[in-house]
Amino acid sequence: MSRIHDALKRAEQERATSMGGQLEPALEQPELQPVGMPEHAHMQTAVMPPIQGSSFSYESLLARCPVSNWNPDTRTMLFFQEDENRKGAEEFRTLRSRLYQIREKLPLKRLMVTSALPKEGKSFVAANLAQVMVRQHGRRVLVIDADLRSPGMHRHLGASQTPGLSEYLMGECDEFAIMQRGPMDNLFFVPAGRQATGAPELLANGRLKLFLQRVEPLFDWIILDTPPVIPVADSTLLANFCEGVLMVVRSNSTPSDLARRAREEFQDKLLLGVVLNGIPADQLPKSRYYYGEAVSSPA
Repeated sequence: MSRIHDALKRAEQERATSMGGQLEPALEQPELQPVGMPEHAHMQTAVMPPIQGSSFSYESLLARCPVSNWNPDTRTMLFFQEDENRKGAEEFRTLRSRLYQIREKLPLKRLMVTSALPKEGKSFVAANLAQVMVRQHGRRVLVIDADLRSPGMHRHLGASQTPGLSEYLMGECDEFAIMQRGPMDNLFFVPAGRQATGAPELLANGRLKLFLQRVEPLFDWIILDTPPVIPVADSTLLANFCEGVLMVVRSNSTPSDLARRAREEFQDKLLLGVVLNGIPADQLPKSRYYYGEAVSSPA
């Protein structure tokens, strides 16, 4: 599927170069190369009053969030079963390793996963990346379905869609109410909630920033599954809340001009690399640094 190793290595090199660091050369990826460091824009929007609640700690989160009765889709979720050698699992471990290598040199906790178009597999990648992260002992991960227009992460995980992020952004509930704890230790999930109009305004009203500030100390990784870049503006807005972006592109599907256009939306953000999804099994390279998954994974 994608040259995860090469794309992330290239991103690491370019970002370190911009900060005066020295890294070994990476292979060229001319069409979808990573871009430079983000310079987060300041959003001039009105901030709704925060919900007043009890102190937010990991212990209080465990007490208020009982384990949810999820029913994961085992066709696409690779790590809920005991099989350590499922197709695609090792490639997600490689992706995990590369992200940790980047984080040794640069701040990286809030990670955004997006795509150029719908149905490219971004939710598939975000959900499995969250799972492989918590397979390491003691790691805590929060995965957020931030696609308020067409949410789908809850279907992969077999979790409830509501209450979720949209209800929190509208001031209807607090953080505890929207966070689910799955059957996998230390994996937490915020669904998108009910579909709402005015998604960009909700995302920019200040409450998402508040939420991330409150929960960030509790987790090792926060992964946001966001809308596709080309149809709507939500992802470029959400990138302001993240320290890195992974772009998912579907093999033999995404037009190269649209993939380039999507990349250009993140010129002032850190595009870590590109994951090429849906490559046919008989076309997978034998190198473990490539990622390919034969299942049909919805966006």
